Amino acid sequence: MLSIGIGEIQKNSSIFSNLSETIQIVDKRKKKILAMVYPVKNQSIIGNLAAKYRDRIDTKSLNLDQVKEQAMTKAMADKYDLST
Repeated sequence: MLSIGIGEIQKNSSIFSNLSETIQIVDKRKKKILAMVYPVKNQSIIGNLAAKYRDRIDTKSLNLDQVKEQAMTKAMADKYDLST
């Protein structure tokens, strides 16, 4: 994990374009961690949000909010033994 100050980001913002590992953004004067920046993988987040219910939901015709809503509905139905 890299640790970078705010001034370094201001000088070279291209750090984020080729990010391959986690970066801590640190305020060096106050010695506090301000943020954690994680690299983005080129994959859809729908699968991560839907978890085990992603195979039960048609993700091609829905937007992200609808997918999350359907996944939550399926999870609640399984938890409380409801039929949908």
